Amino acid sequence: MSIKERIDELVKILNQANYDYYVLDKPTLEDYEYDKLLVELESLEKANPDLIHEDSPTKRVGGEVLKKFESVNHDIPMMSLQDAFSFEELREFDERIRKISPNVSYVSELKIDGLSVSLKYENGKLVRAATRGNGIVGENITSNVKTIKSVPLKLKEAINTEVRGEIYMPKKSFIALNEERLQNEEELFANCRNAAAGSIRQLDSKVAAKRKLDVFLYYLTSGINVSTQEESLQKMSEMGFKVNPNYRLCHTIDDVINYITEMGALRPNLPYDIDGIVIKVNDLASHHEIGETAKYPKWAIAYKFPPEEVHTKLQSITFQVGRTGSITPVANFKPVFVQGSLISRATLHNEDFIKERDIHLGDTIVIRKAGDVIPEVVKALPEERDGSEVLFEMIKTCPSCGSNLVRIPGEADYFCKNPNCKEKIINGLIHFSSKAAYDIDTLGDKLVISLYEKGFIKSIPDIFKLNDKKDELIKLERMGEKSVNKLLSAIEESKKNPLDRLIFGLGIRHCGAKVSKILANEFLTMDALLNVSLETLANIDSIGSVIASDVYTFFHDEKNIDLIQELKNLGLRMEEEKKIIQESVFTGKKIVLTGSFKDYGRAEAKNLIESLGGKTVDSVSKNTDLVIYGEKAGSKLDKAKTLGISVMSEDEFINIIKEYINE
Repeated sequence: MSIKERIDELVKILNQANYDYYVLDKPTLEDYEYDKLLVELESLEKANPDLIHEDSPTKRVGGEVLKKFESVNHDIPMMSLQDAFSFEELREFDERIRKISPNVSYVSELKIDGLSVSLKYENGKLVRAATRGNGIVGENITSNVKTIKSVPLKLKEAINTEVRGEIYMPKKSFIALNEERLQNEEELFANCRNAAAGSIRQLDSKVAAKRKLDVFLYYLTSGINVSTQEESLQKMSEMGFKVNPNYRLCHTIDDVINYITEMGALRPNLPYDIDGIVIKVNDLASHHEIGETAKYPKWAIAYKFPPEEVHTKLQSITFQVGRTGSITPVANFKPVFVQGSLISRATLHNEDFIKERDIHLGDTIVIRKAGDVIPEVVKALPEERDGSEVLFEMIKTCPSCGSNLVRIPGEADYFCKNPNCKEKIINGLIHFSSKAAYDIDTLGDKLVISLYEKGFIKSIPDIFKLNDKKDELIKLERMGEKSVNKLLSAIEESKKNPLDRLIFGLGIRHCGAKVSKILANEFLTMDALLNVSLETLANIDSIGSVIASDVYTFFHDEKNIDLIQELKNLGLRMEEEKKIIQESVFTGKKIVLTGSFKDYGRAEAKNLIESLGGKTVDSVSKNTDLVIYGEKAGSKLDKAKTLGISVMSEDEFINIIKEYINE
C-alpha cells in the first residue's frame, strides 16, 4: 500500500469513527485504537504535507490563532424567534396560522440553550462558519467550529448549501471545564450557554478544541430541494449533519402541548441544556404566505419553559457585607445542577424574607433561577423536617468589623455604619471597577482584594494613583511588567467613561445604573449635581422621594464632595454629552412604552427612542408627551387617553423608526 493510499484509508476510518461517535452516538472504535491511528496519520501528513486531505481529522485539534474575528454578512438574515410563555399564547399563535393555512401541521423541536451558528458549504466543503451577530452581520468563527467533531468538514455530496443550528456545551464538558478553572483559580462559567459562547470566541482554536463543544443542526436554508421542515431534518441527517432526534410532527396544537409536557419532564435528564421548544409550520411553501416581521418569522414561535425547580439541603447561612454596609444572609446548600449551572449558594435577602418563608437551618429547600439566571430560594419544605433543624436568628454585629448592626425603621436590611469596615470598603472598590459600573478592564474582584490587602488601594482615588507605584506593582506575584502596563493603561482609558458610569460607581444607596443615567442626562455635569436641591431631584420622573433623599445626602456630604474633587483633579470625566444621532419626531419628548411589543424588545425600543432624541419614562403623567402601546396595553394607555395625551400604536412606531433607519 502506498503512502497516499494509507493516508486515504486513515482519513476514511477516522472520519467514520468520528461520525459514529459524535453524530450517531454509537462508538465503533476504541479510544486507544483511535488515538493510535490518529498519531500515525499525523506522522504521515507531517512527512507528506502535499497529501493532506481538506477533511482530515487532524484539522480538528486546532492551532490557528487569530488577532480578531472578521465580520461576515449573512446571505440570508438570521432572524430571532418570538417567545411564548404560556399554552394560551401557543393557542393564539395556532389561531393566527390557521386563518392562513387551515390544515397546518407543526414540527416541534428542542430549543437548545447555546450559540446560534451558520455553516456554509461550497462543493460540499465547509468554507465558513459564522455567529448570528445582529442577524445581518456575524463573526467568522470557522477555525473554532472546525474543532467540533460533529461538524462535517466535507459532505457526502458536492453541493452548495447553508445550514443553521446551535453550538452547545454538554453538561459533562461544562462540569469538567469549571473544575479545571477552579483548580487554576480562574473565574467560573455561570452556565453551559456562557461556557459555549466563551469557548467559540477564543482567538486560539486550540483552546476551543479542548472545550469539547457540540452542535445540533435544525434549519436548511438552500441547496437541497425539500418541501417540509420534517423532510429538511431527515435530509440533513442523511447528509451527515447532527440533528437532534427528539423532534416530532404535530397535527394539532394539543399535540404540540403534549410534546412540550413530555420534553419538560425529560429536561433534567438530558445531557445538554434546553430552555424551551421551537414550533415551526411544517409546510415550507406556506412560510412565504404567512410572512415575517422585521425581526421574527411569523411561521415559528419558541415556547420558553418556566424556571426549573430542584430540592436540596440548606447546610448553613453566612452573611455578606455590601458596599453600602447592608448585611445580606446567604444560603449555603448541597450543590445542585439547575438549568446548566452547578449551584451551592443563593441570597436570602434579609431577616424578613427568611421568617416569612419559615426557613430553618437544615431544611430541605426549593431552588430555581430567577429569570433563568440568578439562583434563588423559593421556599422551605417543613413537611420534610425530622426535628434536627434549627430556627434562624439574625446576627447583631458586623461579621467583618464587629460593629453593632443597625436596622433603619421601615426598612428590611441591617447595616454596618462603620466607615472603616474592611468588607464594606473592598466591596465598594469592587463595585466601582466592575463592568457594570466604571468598567476598568483587568481590575477584577481578586485583584482588587489583593491590592487592598497589600495596601495599594484603600479608596477609589487610590486606583488612579497606581501609576506612581508601577515598580512596586511589577514585583507582585502573578503581575509582571506586561500585566501591570495593561492594568495601568485600562485605568487611564477609563477616565474617559461617561458621567453616568462614575455616578453609579460611587455606590450611592438606591442609585442604580438606570437612575445614574437619568441623573447624568438631566444635569450633564457633576458640579450641577453637587448643587442640586432636594426638591429638584424629587420632581424628576422615575426618581421618588427616597432616591432623591439618598442622592441629595450623598452629594452634600463633605467627605463625598472632597472625594469628587480629588477624582476631578485626577482627570476623570465630570461632564456628560447629549448623544442624539439625529433630530426626529421624538426629540425632546417624554415617552411612555406600554403593552407587549412584537418587533422590538422594551430595552431596544427605549434605545431607539433615546438615539432619536426622545426620553423614556416609566409612568404616565400630565408631563408625558406620548404613549406608544403594544398588545395588551392596560391602565397606562387608558390614563393617557383620559389626560388627552397623544398615543401611537406599535405599527405606527415601527413605520417611523424605519424612516430614520433607512435614511
